[in-house]
Amino acid sequence: MKTLNKKNLIGIVVILVGILIFLSINGCFVSEKVAAKSGAQLWAENCQRCHNMPSPATFSPEQWQTVGMHMQTRAQLTNQERDKIVEFLKQ
Repeated sequence: MKTLNKKNLIGIVVILVGILIFLSINGCFVSEKVAAKSGAQLWAENCQRCHNMPSPATFSPEQWQTVGMHMQTRAQLTNQERDKIVEFLKQ
């Protein structure tokens, strides 16, 4: 019985390690896709469906940061996506 339990434990560990490797590789691909996109592209994909294009003068740079942090949660953006969009909106 103990050998069966050890085999099961080893099998579970191997599966978990495989899942972790898959998730880390998948995360790298997503990060590369975001890195290749401009702030304007990210804004169009994530913000434009609810918002018209605002004037950069609408908010100060500090206020744009706050807006970005608030909307990051609502739009489920990564930090990298948020930063690119905020920089685009500040221009």
